[in-house]
Amino acid sequence: MNIKIQERELDILVVGGGTAGPMAAIRAKESNPKLSVMLIEKANVKRSGAICMGMDGLNNAVIPGHSTPEQYVREITIANDGIVNQKAILAYANNSFSMIQRLDRWGIKFEKDETGEFAVKKVHHLGNYVLPMPEGHNVKKILYRQLKKNRVDITNRYKVTRILVGANNRVAGVMAVDTRTAEVTVIKAKAVILCTGAAGRLGLPSSGYLFGTYENPTNAGDGYAMAFHAGAELSGIECFQINPLIKDYNGPACAYVTGPLGGFTANAHGERFIECDYWSGQMMLEFFKELQGGNGPVFLKVNHLAEETIATIENILHTNERPSRGRFHENRGTNYRHDMIEMHISEIGLCSGHSASGIWVNERAETTIPGLYAAGDVACVPHNYMLGAFVYGEIAGVEAASYCQNVLFENYDTDYTESEAQRILAPLGRSDGVTPYQAEYKIRRLVNDYLQPPKVTSKMEIGLRRFSEIREDLETLSADDPHALLRAMEVYDILDCAEMAAAASLYRTESRWGLYHYRVDHPEKDDNNWFCHVQLFKGSNGEKACKTRPVEPYIYEPKENEKEAYDRLRILSKEMV
Repeated sequence: MNIKIQERELDILVVGGGTAGPMAAIRAKESNPKLSVMLIEKANVKRSGAICMGMDGLNNAVIPGHSTPEQYVREITIANDGIVNQKAILAYANNSFSMIQRLDRWGIKFEKDETGEFAVKKVHHLGNYVLPMPEGHNVKKILYRQLKKNRVDITNRYKVTRILVGANNRVAGVMAVDTRTAEVTVIKAKAVILCTGAAGRLGLPSSGYLFGTYENPTNAGDGYAMAFHAGAELSGIECFQINPLIKDYNGPACAYVTGPLGGFTANAHGERFIECDYWSGQMMLEFFKELQGGNGPVFLKVNHLAEETIATIENILHTNERPSRGRFHENRGTNYRHDMIEMHISEIGLCSGHSASGIWVNERAETTIPGLYAAGDVACVPHNYMLGAFVYGEIAGVEAASYCQNVLFENYDTDYTESEAQRILAPLGRSDGVTPYQAEYKIRRLVNDYLQPPKVTSKMEIGLRRFSEIREDLETLSADDPHALLRAMEVYDILDCAEMAAAASLYRTESRWGLYHYRVDHPEKDDNNWFCHVQLFKGSNGEKACKTRPVEPYIYEPKENEKEAYDRLRILSKEMV
């Protein structure tokens, strides 16, 4: 099949228009207005990414007078069981406040006290870092205005499928397909910044609905797969994302948000059983134990609060991020004033924002491939959240702009681009085959069957074999229009992420991060052998291979009396004291 491949050329290509992507593009253009900068998005930048409907607050704001970068680095080191690159976390912490000030100047509304200072709340186990956003639904509009103001080239409705790497192992550009016309394009670029978000469509929600995920469902793990195939290292893939959510609703119950106002996670008796609602693997393990035990189910409890406080909570939770939450409660017949809200455990995903799984980056947002940068949920900066996406978007944009001043365009392999174009368009040539929706459902159901923690070695091994069988089935994957072709390409990404999750989980033969990597047949933490990063990469035969990387010496050593803080989250009952 002779395929016509379009070609474009520019300096910096930013892939993903959610949180990190717009900031990366804006700051790259501001750093050097002479550079050609394009933001490419498979949806529409006006309403894309995890913040498409807004956000209710910053979870990790490092603001003078409330916390210091040193305190924050220690906090995240402890929360992530010590497996961190402190230089990367410190780079975030040092730039956190200046980013908040930038967003404030742009018109994003943060809660302030009567003196005009930022009203920071306490949720984390040790420090104070939560900054509410009463009007967080305006974030995307404000970002879009800044993109247009800086004359960033925006290309919507294109699915990027592969990163092109030149003979010098430097970035040469990407391949993408128009999801409305199925035209294939090579975009030559000196630098590429991946801002594609989490792998949200990995596990299958209990509803069985493919898009009923905790994470933004359009984030299908595209960046994880692209980085892998380009030869970049990924890290912490075995550290899954698992979150508490409202039972039968694809969103958080938000004890995290209600905590500063007096709400908390409770068991069926209305008793608080964990002393901190900050999301961590250990918190989720205690949640899982209570859910499965005689004191379950687990609930969000706010019905003991005053009417004024409950009204404030409803205003925050029902107008930002997921406005459908209020309608769900109304139709279910639950009321915060009288009822506790039943909670459950989400499907698994890969996400640095809430956990630690992502593309390996240093403190300059550089991956292991020159010219390739990553920011946001797809980049391995543990517990990064939305503000981390903004900060690392800025870092990546500025660094990429500097990089472009000293390099020429790399040549790409035309044989490879021809082969990739064949792969992209093959489903359109099949009139009768497996649909993307059938293939995706099967992959994600198997993820639940074989990878969902608690993890069991033999189950994960079976899972890998089943994934291999599905990969053979993808030779019959069909698509009847360009939009279905987008879904078909996402199926490949989801399968790659499933295999990566299994391979990394099998490689680390210990338990760590609470429920995130709880292995039944290796139930203990083993610092002697596994106090290290697990790096996943593409092996010589294209397989998912792993190796270890030492944890660099800490810049700030956690205090001895704090190192096990997250292991002491459970509130002991009177019988246990």
